[in-house]
Amino acid sequence: MSERAGLAARQPGAVRSALAVLEAVAHLGAGVSAQRISAELGLPRATTYRLLNLLVEDEYLVRTPDLTGFALGARVAHLTGVVSAPPRLPTAARAVLAEARRTVRGGVHVVLFVDGRLVVVDTDPDFPLSDEARLVREPGRYALGRLLLVTLGGAVDADVETDLVRFGAVRQSGEVTATTGCLALPIRDDTGAVVGAVGFSGARHRVDEPAEVIRSLEPAVRALTPLVV
Repeated sequence: MSERAGLAARQPGAVRSALAVLEAVAHLGAGVSAQRISAELGLPRATTYRLLNLLVEDEYLVRTPDLTGFALGARVAHLTGVVSAPPRLPTAARAVLAEARRTVRGGVHVVLFVDGRLVVVDTDPDFPLSDEARLVREPGRYALGRLLLVTLGGAVDADVETDLVRFGAVRQSGEVTATTGCLALPIRDDTGAVVGAVGFSGARHRVDEPAEVIRSLEPAVRALTPLVV
């Protein structure tokens, strides 16, 4: 009997346990470990791991970069309406973004990080995100998502750490096509915490050598921060 069939055979108890795991992750916060969830719920560790694996497989949960913790996934965001009804940028923020798009040749996007999830607030209508659903589902494949994963407290990829120190941004090249890339400049609140990002997508050489793009987008990040935080 498969793992999924074995759990299904024990309905409705398995359903209640899976919902309890989701509630525990929401309550304990992004990055919580399987051991902590098991202790919190009083579930056997083996049962907890099976439920976690199924919830990750079905995209209700995602793993943190070091694979030791969990956060709420894209399908939970859909259930709560976070993805289907994202917050709308105020008029002043949209004006800042329009000016940035006139200055930068390529896609310019804004995302917020909400409860460990990536929420796309505004995507460039002329250069849209290549796959918005995949960005939310598989954040580690994109610069915006890699920046989110870093904020969840998992192990920092060496390249991400180097980019943040050197450029104040995160880069990703060649993931969608060999000739394109993307980068993410963090939006921080008044405590310094990363609460979102301005993203760029375009020609790979502009991401591999990002100084010009970053220089063009930094004023927009500074102007947007008090409008979206």
